[in-house]
Formats: sequence, C-alpha cells, structure tokens
Amino acid sequence: MKQSTRILLIVLAAAMLLAFPFLIPSGSMLSEYQETWMDWAWNSDALLRRLLPSASAESAPAALPIDFTPGMEPNPDAYSEDGYQDDSLSVQLETMEEEGVVWRIARVQIQHPSQLRTGIAGNKVTSSKTSLVSSMAEKYNAVIAISGDYFVNDPPKTSFEYRMGTKIRSKANRVKDILIIDENGDFHTFIKSDAEKMEAFSQAGHQIINAFTFGPALVSEGNLLECDTGYGYNPNGKEPRMAIGQLGALSYVLVLAEGRNKESEGVTHQELADFMFDLGCLEAFNLDGGNTATMVFHGGYYQTGRSSTNERAQSDCIYFATTVDPVSWSK
Repeated sequence: MKQSTRILLIVLAAAMLLAFPFLIPSGSMLSEYQETWMDWAWNSDALLRRLLPSASAESAPAALPIDFTPGMEPNPDAYSEDGYQDDSLSVQLETMEEEGVVWRIARVQIQHPSQLRTGIAGNKVTSSKTSLVSSMAEKYNAVIAISGDYFVNDPPKTSFEYRMGTKIRSKANRVKDILIIDENGDFHTFIKSDAEKMEAFSQAGHQIINAFTFGPALVSEGNLLECDTGYGYNPNGKEPRMAIGQLGALSYVLVLAEGRNKESEGVTHQELADFMFDLGCLEAFNLDGGNTATMVFHGGYYQTGRSSTNERAQSDCIYFATTVDPVSWSK
C-alpha cells in the first residue's frame, strides 16, 4: 500500500473515531468506556503518536550536533536565483547599490539554533591551518557561508574565541569588542570586552556556542553605536567590510560591502553600522573585512571579482546549514 493511501485511511479512521460519540446517544456508551475514550481522543499528542508515529518527529525542527560535523547536504532543487528555501532554512539574497557602494545582503531564517554554525580549516581548533571559505563551505555542506574573524591570523593576540562550544582562547581583550552567540542562537555584544556584562551573561546560565573577538560592535540591544575612530582595522577608511546581524529570533542578516574596485569604493565602520541599523538589526558585529571578506553561496561567490585564484585562505567561517535529510527530498 502506498504511503499516501495509508495516511489517508488513517486520517479517515481518526475522523470516524472523533465523530463516534456524536452519532451514538450518550446513554448508549457505558460511562467507564466513555471516560476512557475521552481521555484518549482529546489528548492530541497521544492521538498523533497512535495514528501517525512519525508526525511529531517530522513537525519538530531537527537539531544538528554542537560540534564540527557538517550539516545535511543542501537540496539542489531548493536553490533559486535569489536564495534557498526548504522546511528548515530560508535564505534571501539581495544586491543594493547606493552612493558608490555595492551591498551584498543575505537574510537567513532558521528553525533551530544549531543551524547557525562555524567551521574551521583544520581538524582541531588548536590547528593553525588555513583554507578557503569556499572549500570550508563545501566541507561543511553550507547553504551559505562567510568569512569569520581569522582567529589564527595573529596567534599571540589576546582574544576571546569559541567555536561550536569549544574554547580556543578566553582572554578578554580590553580594547576590542566581543560577539558571543549563545545556545538559543542569540547575539550578545560586549563593548571593550565589558567584564561586568560578561559576568552577568555567565551568571544567567548561558552557554557559549561561538565567540569572536574582532569588531567593532555596530548595533547593540537595538541601539546604533557610534564607532570608535581609534578602533583597529582602518575604521575611517573606505574598505570592503563583512558584518553579521540578528534581526529577531533565529533571524539573521549577512552583509558584505564591496570595495577596492571601480564599482564600489567600500565603507567606513560607521557607514557599516548605519546600514546594519537601517536593516533592523538588534545586534550587529563587524567581522574580518578587506581581502578576507568573502560570501559563498551555492558553490559560487556572491560578490564581484572573487574567485578561487584571489580568495584569501583563512582559519574559520560562519555558515548556515539545513537539517532536512536528503532521503526526504523525493517525498
């Protein structure tokens, strides 16, 4: 019997059972059996488990492990010219051109926090190995991936770094901002590695899944920040920039401001902050930009002029993965 026919028969049987007490006078059903039936029929969870054992499992978003295993393989048929869509993940791409700047924007909605992930070039977080973001995206089955903060670029630096729940370094840099992503996929920004705020975060019982020391923070708790003109990474220069922001629960935006080419001159930190705030970010953070800034989608680059011959190798990436098992693609 076909699966679809079996499900239809089960649903019809369930409908008959639900209608049964209305078709039979209440006096015709012994009270003890009526109570038993009511307890069973009106418990929707039990009903689903009895009639459709897989229903609750299929409706709940699957979680990926908090480690460096890849996500599920993306469905080729879920890609379109401007994004990706399946039951666990939505990506919408947009290009904006304004005032001499080309902006590459990816809005991402996921069903479970574990779909926001980081990848590393080596097999261990202690490795100093580097790799292309495009290679890491393929390795981890990323639907979309961006450059992270290149945590091995300057190993002696003081920084606070976690990847997929694993601590790399935990020495707060008092002149740098930190972004922490917790177990709920929520962003927390710490200006100048604010020790008091970090202590409050810890006392609240949060788990650190990923943490980055780069910045500056661009938006914090819904407030546009005034970027420190003395911050590193050429804050007032027109440069290619990469940022990530949180729009709401499990809703994010990735932004690449192109630069160093005739079509796009790049932006300052403050211009990037203004842009992220205008997009509606509650939290936003600047990642490694310049020649490092890379956005990979569907095996290619979502930016001008990037190729495997000029892409900069780096230690890590941020990516989003699907939880949809390939065996369900044909269903």
